[in-house]
Amino acid sequence: MSLGDEQETGRTVTGDLRALAHPIRLRILSLLTGAEMTAAEIARELGITHANASYHLRLLLNAHSIEVAGEEKIRGGQAKRYRYDVGKAFTPRGDQAHPQPDDVQIVYAALAAELQRRARSIVTGPAAVGTLTDAELWVDLDEWKGIRDRIAQASEHMHRIAQRPHTPGTVPVSATIALFRLQDDAARATSASPTPAEEQA
Repeated sequence: MSLGDEQETGRTVTGDLRALAHPIRLRILSLLTGAEMTAAEIARELGITHANASYHLRLLLNAHSIEVAGEEKIRGGQAKRYRYDVGKAFTPRGDQAHPQPDDVQIVYAALAAELQRRARSIVTGPAAVGTLTDAELWVDLDEWKGIRDRIAQASEHMHRIAQRPHTPGTVPVSATIALFRLQDDAARATSASPTPAEEQA
């Protein structure tokens, strides 16, 4: 999932991000990373109604977060299959728009809720192998860029090897990665301090 969507006529970054900012829609994106699925299949996998799945798929489709991969016949009718295009999501765009902090925060709020849900299913014990990092650090800018790029590559690789849920030989895993630069609050406070002339005014 990318937080910077390209700008097109009739589209806004805020609108696209708001389409992502829901735990069910985040789960749908995860499902569609590993397989093309219909609304009925998504509904069964997530334990929601077909109407609910269709509603969330419509929002994601309108935001260009997913695409129609084809159609199949079901009981005499047609059902669309959807997919999340990993290649498109991880391909940098020169004309990519940059989201505003408030827009990103609504997505992070949905991610936090989704992470809490996943944590209830965590596997623990000697056989459980995972990693947890939470840090607010000061690092060299070039080092930061290198680490960010390596983690982005690992994230893309994980998306590309994802398979359909319950595929024999696979296990469900969770990955939540949020890397971003922070404002220097001290520097901002200093720059915002009034000058002597301003204090006298």
